[in-house]
Amino acid sequence: MADRTVVPRLSGPSERRAPLPSLTGLRFFAAMLVFLVHTSLLSDPIRPTVPISFFADQDIAEPLADFFRPAGGIGVSFFFVLSGFVLTWSSVPGERVTAFWRRRALKIYPNHIVTWALVMWLFAAEYTPLHAWLANLFLVHSFIDRPDTWASVNGPAWTLCSEMFFYALFPLFILLVRRIAERWLWLSAAGMVAGIAGVTLVTRFIPGGSTTPLFNLTMDQQWFSYAFPPPRLFEFVLGMILARIVAAGLWPRIGLLPSLAVFAAGYWAAIAAPDPYDFSLTTIVPVGMILCAAASADLRGAGGWLGGRTMVWLGNVSFGFYLVQGLVIFYGRPEVLGGRTFGTAAAIGLLIALFLVDLLAGWLLYSLVEQPVMRRWGRSRKRPAPEVPRSRGPVPTGETV
Repeated sequence: MADRTVVPRLSGPSERRAPLPSLTGLRFFAAMLVFLVHTSLLSDPIRPTVPISFFADQDIAEPLADFFRPAGGIGVSFFFVLSGFVLTWSSVPGERVTAFWRRRALKIYPNHIVTWALVMWLFAAEYTPLHAWLANLFLVHSFIDRPDTWASVNGPAWTLCSEMFFYALFPLFILLVRRIAERWLWLSAAGMVAGIAGVTLVTRFIPGGSTTPLFNLTMDQQWFSYAFPPPRLFEFVLGMILARIVAAGLWPRIGLLPSLAVFAAGYWAAIAAPDPYDFSLTTIVPVGMILCAAASADLRGAGGWLGGRTMVWLGNVSFGFYLVQGLVIFYGRPEVLGGRTFGTAAAIGLLIALFLVDLLAGWLLYSLVEQPVMRRWGRSRKRPAPEVPRSRGPVPTGETV
């Protein structure tokens, strides 16, 4: 039975949408998936002979690396679907395109420029060619099929190329998504999932290139299926369509716990699946289920702890937490501790400490860069209202002078 919670139609008149705090909380878990895969790596991408994992016992380090191996791709896919969902939910018909683009650029670029500058200053400048750091600075590097470019400077920033690409096309796609009749929404969502499957299948037929160190793919195959922005549009548009499904009250009463159970099954399938099937294909349906279940719960007033103050705070700092991982994990960990590994108890303690350092750095980026920029320039300045002539007689009820 569909959940017929009454919410504003996304194709209707301009009005404020119901808040969905649980989706903000979910952002942190997506960022945490990326943190777990980064901290479980057996070798540093910058210094391949230096381990990242703290565990000296290889019987622990290697299974952890294998278990969390799909987590990064799944976390990124989660971000892309969530981005399409949230932008569609909060979109207002008639909004100026330039105002939308300005807000999105202000959300992304200040944090990116700060982390880019720090990474270049600390370590990347000595081995990054000019063409790579320029493309990285302007967030177009993932369009270039060269590993020294799309994986350059601050590693996590490659996803921002896709986000900026999505933002550029969103004003067009929102017009198209709003035109989909409600009876075709589910079929449209299935079409996006089919597109994700199609990209995965096509990847295997891309020839040439050397094998990547982290994936059983050639460099060209990894770039096309993972980093190249256009194929990732299917995930973003899927999120847009899911927002319409929830807004139309078409989401069945499937709760968060059953959705998480399906996600767990998809994750286990990702562990067993070969590349690139584990990037997003095995978990794309449960990711959509989790988003829709959480959003529907918020609309019913049953969001619970996921939309509480702590989770919303973690979700708000999650962008910074994600973006500083290249600095904290790939630079900071080897710089402070070198290639040392530790016993199990010490390794767990250091992993927690590394998480807290990353969280602190993400909070500083959020509070000192992201928040001030968005408060100062994130909203359009309203034009002053025309002056009302002062009346000599009595003022009508409800009117001011």
